[in-house]
Amino acid sequence: MSRTVRGDTVVTEFEQLRLFQRAGRAIYHAEPSGQVPTDFEAKTTSDTLVVFENTAHDFPQRIIYRKRGADSLIARIEGMMNGQARGIDFPYARARCS
Repeated sequence: MSRTVRGDTVVTEFEQLRLFQRAGRAIYHAEPSGQVPTDFEAKTTSDTLVVFENTAHDFPQRIIYRKRGADSLIARIEGMMNGQARGIDFPYARARCS
């Protein structure tokens, strides 16, 4: 579950995710901000990369996680939107719990 908040109290977006297997393939099941759930199937997997894809979805069509170093990764969503290729990167780094 993820939430985007403004200040410390106003939730502006939320998403529930679930990873599971179907017919031996990893499935990324996304339910963003109350929208219709969408499944993306793993098309590429390795020790440092996983690419989930659903070409029938409006945007994104691909969700990519790439390991970067020992303690960080880049999540990326990409695909076509209004006839143009688009992509957004989300960098993540390990943080200590306080």
